[in-house]
Order: sequence, then structure tokens, then C-alpha cells
Amino acid sequence: MLNAPETSPTGRNLTAALVLVVALILQVSVANRLPLPGQITPDLVLLAVVALALVNGSLTGMVAGFAAGLAADIIPPADHTIGRYALVYLLIGYVCGLAADELDRQTLVPFLAVAAGALAGTVLYAATGMLLGDPRSSWALVSRMVPLQVLYDVIASPFVVWSVLRVTGRHERSERSRDRLAVPVARYRAMSGRGPGL
Repeated sequence: MLNAPETSPTGRNLTAALVLVVALILQVSVANRLPLPGQITPDLVLLAVVALALVNGSLTGMVAGFAAGLAADIIPPADHTIGRYALVYLLIGYVCGLAADELDRQTLVPFLAVAAGALAGTVLYAATGMLLGDPRSSWALVSRMVPLQVLYDVIASPFVVWSVLRVTGRHERSERSRDRLAVPVARYRAMSGRGPGL
């Protein structure tokens, strides 16, 4: 069976790094400035981590989550303890990476992963804030933020998650599907006596 050439690990790593850099830039320059109700914005970096984990699995999800979270921890306007986003995104990348095998079989997996990631991200970030004594972290604030955060992330997910899936993995899968269709056509031509030139 013919297969499309696999992307090299270096190519996948560079693509993942580029995706995270673009997500961080868009988060700081666009998403954080949106005047949305509730003063909450979609978390484009979280969406990029979820998408990378869905395409490449748990290990890539953890590494991408840690790197993106650490960058989010130090990029202005960071006003919290360094390492909180790194821990939260690492855990979310790992858990969403566990669903990578289901991506081809279930079309709802990305949306469910985004919703679960947004919910877990908000709760984990608040929980780490409470453990570290952040006065802005309280269950009352979390209960107000969670519905809006999940809603905004799910609304933004088609633009971010599907774009990342296209750039990193979906095009490879579609090429493989086309190659699978090419094999029966070649067999039919051979059996019918028609060469490729006829």
C-alpha cells in the first residue's frame, strides 16, 4: 500500500514551535484586547496546545504545553507566579494527547477536548492560585468565569484548532487517504489491461 511521506520529527517540532509563537502573539496582541462581556478572553494558547496534543499525542502535548505555558508566564502583562500556566498547560496537553487516537474516528473529539481543556484550565489555574495565596483566585470568581471561558474557547476553537490541525496533521492524513484510493484504481487498470498511459 502506498503511503505519503511522513513528516520528519524536526519538521513537526518546528511546525509546533511556529504554531505556539503565532498563538502567543495573537493572544497578547489581539485576544487580550477584545472587549468581550465578563472581561474574559478566549485562550488561543490553550487551544493551540490542545490541537497539537490531538495531532501528535501526549508527549508533544506535554512539551508544547510546558513551553507555551512558560512563555505565557513571562510575557507581559504577566502578573502571577511564574510556572502556573506551565503546569496547567502541561497537564492539559497530556490529557488531550490521550484522545489523539480518537481524532480520526470521532469528529466531535476536538470540540470536546477544547471544552474539557477550557474547563480544566480555568479550574486548575484558580486552584494553583489558591494554593499560592493569590487573592484574585476564589471559587466565587471561578464559578463566574468558567461558563464564559468555556463558551469563548469553544467559539474560537474552529478558527484555531482546525487551522492547527490543517497545518500540522490533517493534510498528511488526507494525502494518505488519497493514496489508499489510488491503489484500487491501479489494480483495476492492471486487471483490465489498460496501462497508465491509456
